[in-house]
Amino acid sequence: MSAHPAETPLDNRATSPDSARASLEALRSEIAKAVVGQDPAVTGLVVALLCRGHVLLEGVPGVAKTLLVRALAASLELDTKRVQFTPDLMPSDVTGSLVYDSRSAAFSFRPGPVFTNLLLADEINRTPPKTQSSLLEAMEERQVTVDGVTRSLPDPFLVAATQNPVEYEGTYPLPEAQLDRFLLKLTVPLPGRQDEIDVLTRHAEGFDPRDLKAAGVRPAAGPSDLEAARSAVAMTSVSPEITGYVVDICRATRESPSLTLGVSPRGATALLSTARAWAWLTGRDYVIPDDVKALALPTLRHRIQLRPAAEMEGVTADSVITSVLAHVPVPR
Repeated sequence: MSAHPAETPLDNRATSPDSARASLEALRSEIAKAVVGQDPAVTGLVVALLCRGHVLLEGVPGVAKTLLVRALAASLELDTKRVQFTPDLMPSDVTGSLVYDSRSAAFSFRPGPVFTNLLLADEINRTPPKTQSSLLEAMEERQVTVDGVTRSLPDPFLVAATQNPVEYEGTYPLPEAQLDRFLLKLTVPLPGRQDEIDVLTRHAEGFDPRDLKAAGVRPAAGPSDLEAARSAVAMTSVSPEITGYVVDICRATRESPSLTLGVSPRGATALLSTARAWAWLTGRDYVIPDDVKALALPTLRHRIQLRPAAEMEGVTADSVITSVLAHVPVPR
């Protein structure tokens, strides 16, 4: 895959919003050549790209979280790198470091894997907080500061991090401050029976998840498509009633007796952004309440904190948000 996205064939053309939408829709069929099902997760990744956000993928081992991100990278004309997060990983292993050059008798900066368009942070909760925090500046400011020098990251830039929700030994849960940096938290469930049969059938026919080119995954969109799509999303209109609806949803979480922490204003801004992106992807230039509802769970579930007593009673973040959506009046 090219390390210079600006020189790729798909980027050597002007792109209209309609063409960009068609190209992003084509990502689904390309990713489907490698990943069976998981359409909501694919949609979430596309929405994050449109909103310049980052994604946390959560699921048990073996549900194709890593393969999903790799398939997305293969279907985009973007540079991508992968970092396997481990307990001994250092911040400089992610951001880069100064290296002494004996020939020039000077230190030079060697960029880390974060200098890419799509960074796959595999099993991010297996590395200590010191290394996890090395991504904070990159995710929020889209830059890296090493030895007092600030270096900009390429655009587009997306962090797709994976974590395992069932294995806690030897892991370091992400703090709330870093969870809030992720635009979306997508759950990757176990496949249905027919989907699992399709997975086994593909493997029996010789599918190799390590060789996506052999599976026929080809680039369907490039940076020009993303730029045209982002411009179109920015023009998607939002009525005062929809803005009020988003605010009412987020304020209702702050008043929920099941929560110690509700959605912040940054979470409300994120929900408005993802709803606009979803509205545009579905072919509209305005947002309706159903767009807000469609993106409420993945946008808000990681921005709230349950009370211990509520957790013991089986209450989940998703059930609280679902209850809020059921009770907040919908604008007409």
